[in-house]
Amino acid sequence: MSSNANHSHHSTDAHGHDHGHGGHEASHGTFKSYMTGFVLSVILTAIPFWLVMGKVFADPVVTAVLIMVFGAIQIVVHMIYFLHMNTKSEGGWNMMALIFTIVLVIIALSGSLWVMHHLNANMMVMSPEMMRNMP
Repeated sequence: MSSNANHSHHSTDAHGHDHGHGGHEASHGTFKSYMTGFVLSVILTAIPFWLVMGKVFADPVVTAVLIMVFGAIQIVVHMIYFLHMNTKSEGGWNMMALIFTIVLVIIALSGSLWVMHHLNANMMVMSPEMMRNMP
């Protein structure tokens, strides 16, 4: 038996199944995919910049919501084009970890916003005169 057969790190069997790394490796990007990700990132940065600097919308809430939407899209672009995350990498565990993280972030952010809103709504209004008389 040859030593190459014993020390092979990447092989396929007769059925074409990959046994090198269990098929869990994420693919590395090409120059074209990196450039696509870069161009999308620049566009997704330029549009919110234009929305703010050009004062496109009179209501700042609309601008803020659009900036958050473009930010979320940019996160997805970075994960796909630069981190090479997909549903197949690491046997799907990367995607499960990502979904779990997103759920935790949503719970933490929405809970924090809920608490801050209710603290602000239920706060006792104090006049400057009342504040001067505080111990």
